[in-house]
Amino acid sequence: MKNLMILVAAASLGFVPVAEAASQHKQPKHATQQVVNEPRQRLGTLSCEVAGGAGMIIGSNKAIDCRFKQQSGRVEHYTGSIGKLGLDIGVTGKSYLSWIVVNTAPTRVGDGALAGTYVGASANAALGVGLGANALVGGNSKNFALQPLSGGTGTGVNVAAGVSRLQLNAAR
Repeated sequence: MKNLMILVAAASLGFVPVAEAASQHKQPKHATQQVVNEPRQRLGTLSCEVAGGAGMIIGSNKAIDCRFKQQSGRVEHYTGSIGKLGLDIGVTGKSYLSWIVVNTAPTRVGDGALAGTYVGASANAALGVGLGANALVGGNSKNFALQPLSGGTGTGVNVAAGVSRLQLNAAR
């Protein structure tokens, strides 16, 4: 009986490291993607620097460099362009846009998920210092909204109103 108890104790000690190793096999702490199942959740903030340039009366297209800061604190870098189709008269210097990013459907966040095309309405005005607003929806699966309206600041002499198109590409 004594030998049987020693044998059972030794066998159970042999399983402890295996069970402990199996319990430690979990998802990495710094997952590069997050899955969001509920719509209309705030995912983070997209802050962009827009190159200066001239409006071409019926439209414009400018380079854009963005940082998406997720609610978790993780930051992703995007590049691309922003253009307007409509009235765009004047010259602007470098400007800055910032949007609150929300999801319109269950989606994943991270690893360049915001890349894609966004469209919506926009209006800007500048006489020295300018302000603007843009409401955009899009992404590769049309599952993100840049809401409620972006705030924009910049310098120049410009009046613009129309349809905006934002093209984002994940920068590596």
